[in-house]
Amino acid sequence: MANKEAIAYIGTYTKVESEGIYRLHIDKKTGEITQNKLAGKMDNPTYLKLTDDQKHLYSVAKDGENGGVAAFAIKEDGSLDYLNQELKAGNPPCYVDASKDGAYVVSANYHLGTIVAYPTDKGALKAPSSEVQHIGTGPNKERQEKAHAHFAGFTPDEKFVITCDLGTDYVTTYALTDGILEKVSDLKVKGGSGPRNLVFHPNAKIAYIMTEMAADVVVAAYDEATGTLTEIQNIASLPADFTAENKGSAIHISNDGRFLYVSNRGQDAVVTFAINEEGKLKLVATTHVEGVGPRDFDLDPSGEILLVSNENTNNVTVFGVNKETGALALLQKDIHVPEPVCVKFINE
Repeated sequence: MANKEAIAYIGTYTKVESEGIYRLHIDKKTGEITQNKLAGKMDNPTYLKLTDDQKHLYSVAKDGENGGVAAFAIKEDGSLDYLNQELKAGNPPCYVDASKDGAYVVSANYHLGTIVAYPTDKGALKAPSSEVQHIGTGPNKERQEKAHAHFAGFTPDEKFVITCDLGTDYVTTYALTDGILEKVSDLKVKGGSGPRNLVFHPNAKIAYIMTEMAADVVVAAYDEATGTLTEIQNIASLPADFTAENKGSAIHISNDGRFLYVSNRGQDAVVTFAINEEGKLKLVATTHVEGVGPRDFDLDPSGEILLVSNENTNNVTVFGVNKETGALALLQKDIHVPEPVCVKFINE
């Protein structure tokens, strides 16, 4: 019997009210939150990653003037048992990913423009095995005055790590061999667009890149042999007459590969695209998130609900998902979570 509840961890800023990482239990039929409580204390755990076996969670971490990544063990009751953290001087990263076997964790640091690889031991982080410094600028002198690495994630086959750099407009592929990152290819996207985040199609042949400053989605073919990305489409997520300030944010795909979703802060909406057989996109709907600043969202493993974190209004919104049309239907909107940023569902 299918699980009637979905469970998600929420990463937050802890500037005002939040104490760290929260855990929500959600009724998939009604969207009602049946449990909402602090799972683990941490300073500014703005991005999270759960391992495939659901035994460990990695978080962006900040401690005074130092930043890095923290490791937690997930206990049977869902609470988080702190293991350790690896920090260095400077701002914390903004993104963290882990390999399927949990052997390596990688992070991207917006402020420092760096990509870091960490080996692990029984879930705990070891000292970094490799660090890459991005260098470059873009045409937007205010936002692209230097490199701003925003994403670092493993490819589906885990042969490579792909990064998005908002400051240089490059999407770069690295090989991770014996813990060492080595660049193998670059994709240059439209100047000034600011690539922020990336997700792969379930067929592992197409990558979708969300840009922050243009709010366009770049569709790229992925060559599994070489790690090379080749752009095949660039499509807007905003209407042509939209003139207000906006920042593109998150991007996620349905498990069946039929629909792609992105969020916009400014438009304050989740935009739905249909995916054709070639992997190309067609915009089909724009849905207001009933909040301000949708920093992230996620689809639960069943694909039945979509949970949005609205950072500026301290609320999360729950939508039901029509799996045939991709349409979103509002279920709940006034669920308080302080300073929510990242949403990560656990596997059922």
